[in-house]
Amino acid sequence: MLTRYRNRGITLIGFLMLMAVVGFFAYLAMRLIPMYSEYMGVVKAMEQLKAEPGSSNLSPEEIRRTLDFKLNTQYVDETSIPPEAVMVKREAGKTMLRIRYERRVPFVHNLELLATFDKTVNLSGADDE
Repeated sequence: MLTRYRNRGITLIGFLMLMAVVGFFAYLAMRLIPMYSEYMGVVKAMEQLKAEPGSSNLSPEEIRRTLDFKLNTQYVDETSIPPEAVMVKREAGKTMLRIRYERRVPFVHNLELLATFDKTVNLSGADDE
């Protein structure tokens, strides 16, 4: 008696298509993860500055200088965040530190990935806004 065997599994073309999709998302992750890792360093530096006693009493120049030092310890490249992206605002007895910047990363040929980051910290000790 002749028995028939059923083939199971993935074909070569199916495997190549699967690898193309997985490769695309892996490449996308390789381009995006460093941007978000850098942003996490910015957030951590801002939280460290907030935790320092008397940080709300510093002048805007001293806040920027201290923040620059903390950003360097978090391995944030100073060219990533332009000076105009760091804003120190005092109103109603509160000192607010805001960093708002954009990062563009080349993706494929003439396509770029754009991410906009915006974080505000109240240096006076109250909750973030």
